[in-house]
Amino acid sequence: MDDVKVFTVEIEVHERPAETEAKALLDIDGDIRGGWGRARRNPSDPDRPSLGEELAIARALSDLARHLGDEVSEQIEATEGGPVHVHL
Repeated sequence: MDDVKVFTVEIEVHERPAETEAKALLDIDGDIRGGWGRARRNPSDPDRPSLGEELAIARALSDLARHLGDEVSEQIEATEGGPVHVHL
């Protein structure tokens, strides 16, 4: 039987009048990893906060994924003793 692990990402969203920031936090065995994203509204754009939230969250998750990929690359390089290329 396969082992199943479940990880939860906690997302914090901070809204201001012209921008929204999001932080994505992932706990892997007690080691917290994070990603950050921001969405800014152009003054000529309509006020649609949910779009800013979604964009900031997407950017935070993308940043988190990039950090995780970088960490994996560094760990593989340390083990293999040379450069590696991990594709996400």
